Amino acid sequence: MHFHIITIFPSFFDPFLSEGLIKKGIDKGAFSVSVHDLRDFTDDVHRTVDDRPFGGGSGMVMKVEPIYRAVESLRRENSKVILFTPRGRRFTQKKALEMSKESDIIMICGRYEGIDARVEEHIADEKISIGSYVLMGGEVPAMAVVETVSRILPGAVGKDGFLENRMNEEGFAEYKQYTRPEVFSPCEGVEWKVPKTLLSGDHKKVSQWKNKRKRIIK
Repeated sequence: MHFHIITIFPSFFDPFLSEGLIKKGIDKGAFSVSVHDLRDFTDDVHRTVDDRPFGGGSGMVMKVEPIYRAVESLRRENSKVILFTPRGRRFTQKKALEMSKESDIIMICGRYEGIDARVEEHIADEKISIGSYVLMGGEVPAMAVVETVSRILPGAVGKDGFLENRMNEEGFAEYKQYTRPEVFSPCEGVEWKVPKTLLSGDHKKVSQWKNKRKRIIK
């Protein structure tokens, strides 16, 4: 799996890619991420990526030309081009599982008032939204996609098969987790206890406890 991210703020991704499980997954070769500065695909001295909207209106609109050049320089026969927009398909765990079967994903991060509509009409293969709200740009959605999709990839998190018991075509099984201490007292007379079943050592009962309380994230 290779992720390409097209953005005008490539430095946003420096800490994201250099910490935690993302960095470990990259170092292990489970997946790779390349960040591309959209301004590198402009053809004027000012490296212009936006302009005033036709028909009037506030704000600036990102131009189609540099985005087209960027995507064409990266696109391969098997590439999937994603545009982040509030009008897109909702990003879910099921969608992440679907995307994890791709081998090359190109993500376009918008900014300002929006992106020239010809990008979604002629360049992007799919439009995606991470929620019913409007962000300042597509960088946070790109990070969300990399986090969610890479977590599914073999070898990215823990040992091989680490997530097999919690993930299938239906979704991802999530349930309450506890660790030491067995009893936590935040103040005098108050005790927050770990459920007895989880301390029993009875694997069958523990499994039943988890299955009864699990939630499938779809």
